[in-house]
Amino acid sequence: MTEAVPKLCVLVVDDSPVYRKLVEHALEDEAYSPVFAKNGSEALELYVQHAPSIVITDWMMPDFSGLELCEQIRADLVHPYTYIIVLTSISEKDNVVKGLAAGADDYLTKPFDPGELLARIGVGRRTIDLHREIDGKNKLLEEMAHTDPLTALPNRRAIEEWAGRQLRGAARHNYSLWVVHADLDSFKNINDSYGHDAGDRVLKEFGAILKEFTRASDISGRMGGDEFLLVLTHVDEAHIRKTVERLRERFGSKKFDFGGKSVSVTASFGVRGFQGKEPPEFSLMVREADKALYAAKRAGRNQIKIEPPGVLVP
Repeated sequence: MTEAVPKLCVLVVDDSPVYRKLVEHALEDEAYSPVFAKNGSEALELYVQHAPSIVITDWMMPDFSGLELCEQIRADLVHPYTYIIVLTSISEKDNVVKGLAAGADDYLTKPFDPGELLARIGVGRRTIDLHREIDGKNKLLEEMAHTDPLTALPNRRAIEEWAGRQLRGAARHNYSLWVVHADLDSFKNINDSYGHDAGDRVLKEFGAILKEFTRASDISGRMGGDEFLLVLTHVDEAHIRKTVERLRERFGSKKFDFGGKSVSVTASFGVRGFQGKEPPEFSLMVREADKALYAAKRAGRNQIKIEPPGVLVP
């Protein structure tokens, strides 16, 4: 069974009921869903409401010109790309260059042939499909650039971008922010003893557990290797240890079956907090959390070391 092609919304703008009806007839039984406006103001309202893929607009309208409509549509950075066809009379053809410069994609002179109109709309549809394909690929590339491929968690770049904004918000609204730096204990032994596939299983499992402990208002991700970050907001100093302790215990209780042998893996955590009016660089907080992490390692691993909120000196 052939999948139905979705209808494309077409906004038709013309103060002439005759030309609106001509366009309506041309689009009958085609893969388009037309909406109609009698002037520029009405057209802008329908544009915001329907986000049409194609706009067919007359050059001369009662309130403002098709050129001004083109400019306003092109100034919109919210909606997807809109293909614009300007209709002009023979006497207005000199204005075509102005229309194209204002952002129109094509033009058609009145009176027009319905077949030619459909052909030009078809060109617009192919252009819109191409734009959507490119936008989809760009979004995928953007996601890939911000995602760790092994754990599907945000990567360092994504964490840094998010945390930079949150630090400014924490300073402005006076709420706490904590950086939790986690490192798996003796992870090299897992790779050496059971192979890198086993190591990848451990990393994925830690990532999955970390994600469980990440609220919608926070972020967690993989820094690289066996190092992970969790950034928490709106957690009181009195509760931060309990929060991280639950994560430490949850992962430490996990059993891995490697070649018939049951294996446990632990993690160490270093924590650095911020609360104040002057937000530090996020990289400085990460370095401070890293120092606390190594203090936890030196103290015997599978521990949490916390540096409370305070002034951070570069």
